[in-house]
Amino acid sequence: MKKWLQRNKGPKEPQYASVIQGVKELYNKRLRPLEDLYNFKDFHSPPLDNADFEAKPMVLMLGQKSVGKTTFIRYLLEQDYPGMRIGPEPTTDRFIAIMKGDPEDVTPGNAAVADKNHQYQPLTKFGNAFLNRFQIATMKNIVLDKITFLDTPGVLSGEKQRRDRGYDFCQVVDWLGERVDRIILLFDAHKLDISDEFADVINTIKKYDDKIRIVLNKADEVTDQELVRVYGALMWALGKVMNFTEVPRVYMGSFWDQPLQRETNRTFFEAEEMDLFKDLQRLPSRSALRKLNDLVKRARLAKVHAYIISHLKKEMPSVFGKDNKKKELINKLQDTFDSIQREHQISPGDFPNLKRMQEQLQFHDFTKFHPLKQKLLDSVDNMLATEIARLMQQIPLEEANQTEVNVVHGGAFEGYTESPFGIGRGEGIDKGRGEHEWVVAQEQPEFNSTFERLNPIDGKITGAAAKSELVKSKLPNSVLSKVWKLADVDKDGMLDQEEWALANHLIKIKLDGHDLPSDLPDHLIPPSKRDGVN
Repeated sequence: MKKWLQRNKGPKEPQYASVIQGVKELYNKRLRPLEDLYNFKDFHSPPLDNADFEAKPMVLMLGQKSVGKTTFIRYLLEQDYPGMRIGPEPTTDRFIAIMKGDPEDVTPGNAAVADKNHQYQPLTKFGNAFLNRFQIATMKNIVLDKITFLDTPGVLSGEKQRRDRGYDFCQVVDWLGERVDRIILLFDAHKLDISDEFADVINTIKKYDDKIRIVLNKADEVTDQELVRVYGALMWALGKVMNFTEVPRVYMGSFWDQPLQRETNRTFFEAEEMDLFKDLQRLPSRSALRKLNDLVKRARLAKVHAYIISHLKKEMPSVFGKDNKKKELINKLQDTFDSIQREHQISPGDFPNLKRMQEQLQFHDFTKFHPLKQKLLDSVDNMLATEIARLMQQIPLEEANQTEVNVVHGGAFEGYTESPFGIGRGEGIDKGRGEHEWVVAQEQPEFNSTFERLNPIDGKITGAAAKSELVKSKLPNSVLSKVWKLADVDKDGMLDQEEWALANHLIKIKLDGHDLPSDLPDHLIPPSKRDGVN
């Protein structure tokens, strides 16, 4: 009786330290054997390793030349990254992974893919032509504590330029698209024509539609009436390429730290930017769910692949006519797809691209394929039916225990939570450094008249009055919020004359094209606040 009870206790449910650990173990124990047996890596994607599961969330920036991809990344980081170049002409001619690291450095492609701590080793399959155009930029930045950015070359329009790349741009994007957490498609409000290569890129990544966010940049450079037309034109152009059934969400605004050219839509642009920032900030807390979702999609594709390969193996003759039969099977591959779909009740969306599969099959010996091993398929089915469900139940528990540490902080993200607005290089901030007097004092008289006009109470103006005046600078909220944090040193929501003068001085520095500091240097601290400052 005791033995019978022990036998009927059933298998003990596996306990995982985290969802990520569970995903890793399920892949290695359940899915990886199926992939290895049927050469999944030769047709679809290389095996996943520890770096793929443990990597920080990644954001892939895509767009045609000069739409503002690099500028957008710099805007979020609030500083230049190593190797960065910005200009009206196509300046980024390489794939750059921007991640946390010390010291600041640029690692070229061949060295980068040799580092087992990163997940880029499989990129070697794209050859030296690609690796010469790939690099990792490391830097100290609080935004990069929880997220990594991937800057990309501007998508080209001419066929000759595409051939001159020396590597398959779409295949590289496909490999990255499978692994990133968010894909941002950037469009310029002045240039909505989608080139042939960009159309190919969009077609390649549209299977990752849950990761895609569409951004219409430089929207402040057109009038209200033009913006409506631009939005309509963008939807029409995307509709021809993506064939979406629902209208996608498009974030419109001016994603950099310079003044808006037209302020009529300022409130709308602020709301759009806030929504996009919130989406990006949540990526670390949702990374486990994304990896789990990708594992399920990969498992379905691997199952279908096993059915296809084993079917081709079964149809091959044992002795004569192998070459002719191989050609026939490749030409009639769609019939094989249809047969497998009917027999196993598989969704058409789980099948690979027909043309690409036919091209890849040309280089394989069908007689060396393996017959169907039902035991491996049953293991994957059990994973999908039961073990994935257990991990899904663990996700809310993990999220409930997560704190603000799992949200992206710093850079342009910081402004939306720490100022009433919602959301150092050159001489500007250093001007006057080393002088004994407060350098803002010489400008203070010109700001006093504005201060008095805002009806101060007991020597201070209200935050609402100050905000209404500061927004006239047309600077974006992320910049104004930083000005507020630097100037409102009492943190009481009101500004005295010194703080008001400092705020205006900082705005002038920014409008002159200089960066703001993270903390006030001594020569900018108002005299009344210098207690304890050496």
